[in-house]
Amino acid sequence: MNADFWRGKRVLLTGHTGFKGGWLSLVLAHLGAEVTGFALPPPTNPSLFALARLDRETRSIIADLRDAGAIDRAVREARPEIVLHLAAQSLVRQSYADPAGTYATNVMGLVNLLEAARRGDSIRAILIVTSDKCYENRDWPWGYRENDALGGHDPYSSSKACAELAAAAWRASFFCAPESRAFIATARAGNVIGGGDWAQDRLIPDILRAIEAGEPVRLRRPEAIRPWQHVLDPLHGYLLLAEKLCREGGAYAEAWNFGPADDGTKPVKWLAERLAQQLSTQRQKPREIPLEIDARLHPREAHCLKLDSAKARARLGWQPRWSLETALEYTAAWYRAWREGADMRDATLRQIAAFAESGQRP
Repeated sequence: MNADFWRGKRVLLTGHTGFKGGWLSLVLAHLGAEVTGFALPPPTNPSLFALARLDRETRSIIADLRDAGAIDRAVREARPEIVLHLAAQSLVRQSYADPAGTYATNVMGLVNLLEAARRGDSIRAILIVTSDKCYENRDWPWGYRENDALGGHDPYSSSKACAELAAAAWRASFFCAPESRAFIATARAGNVIGGGDWAQDRLIPDILRAIEAGEPVRLRRPEAIRPWQHVLDPLHGYLLLAEKLCREGGAYAEAWNFGPADDGTKPVKWLAERLAQQLSTQRQKPREIPLEIDARLHPREAHCLKLDSAKARARLGWQPRWSLETALEYTAAWYRAWREGADMRDATLRQIAAFAESGQRP
C-alpha cells in the first residue's frame, strides 16, 4: 500500500458503509486519499461504519446505485481519479429471496456507474470487485483461473458473472483505445473474514450470534470448502491493481484473482471449530460451543471453491500476507476489543498498521 501514490488522490468508493468497504475506507483515509463514499445506509446494527466513525473519514453519500441520476451526480461532484466499486447485494441466500433486486443492484447498478464514468472526464482507473463465485462452478479440486468460464447456479453468482461480462463489454466498447483516459479491471476475492461483520447468513456473524445467545452454532454445509482470507489481503491487492491501472493503463485492464494461499482453503466446519473456540475462550466464563448440522432444506450452494492467484503473484507482486490462523487471531481479537468497549476506530487502525508492517518484514 503505497502512501505516496494514494496521498491526495480523489477516490469514489461505492459500498463504503458495508463490511469490506468500511475497512477499505479506513485504509484509504490512513493513506491520505480524499474519499467520497456512495452507498445505502449501513446494512446492520452494529456496523463497522458507525463503530469506526467512518463518516468522519469520507464524504458520505447515502444513495442507491439503482438510481442512475444519483450516481451520475456523485461522479460529477466528486470528480474522482479512481473508482473502486464494492457496492453489491453480497449474500447468496438473499439472492434466492430477492433475485430481481440482486440483479438490479449487481448488474444494472454497475451499468449505471459505468455510464456515469463514461460521461466524466477525471477518471483514470475503475476497479470493479465481483466475486470468486462468478466462475462456472464444477466442484473440481483445483483453483479457478481468470480465463475459466463464467457462470453461476444461483442468482447471486450469476449476477456477479453478469457484472464481469458488463465490465468487459464497457472496456471493449468505450475504454479500449491505447490513448483511453480510463481503464477498467475486475477483481475476484475469496471468502473474506475480519472484525466488523454482522451480516445475516455469513459464518462468523452466525457464530457470534450463537455464542451471545448461548446456542449451538448451526452449519448448513459443514464440509463445503471455501477460500478464506482476512479482508486486508484482497484489499491490498485491489490497491496495487488500481495503482497499476493509473500508472500503466491497458496492460492491467483485465480480470484478477486475489485468493488465499493453499492452507487458507478449508471446510466450513474447520473454520467454525477454531473460531468458536477462540471467541468462547475470550469470555469471562468460557464454555465449549457445540456445532450442529442444520438439516433443513437449503438452497443450492457449491461444495468446493478455490482460486488460483498465480497471475497476481507474477504480475503485481501481490501475495497473501496473513495465514488463515493469523487471520482468525486478528478477527477474534477485533471482536474481543469490541466486547470490551474499546475505541473500534483505533482498534481497526492498529490492525491495519500490523498488516502493513507484516509486508515489510524480510
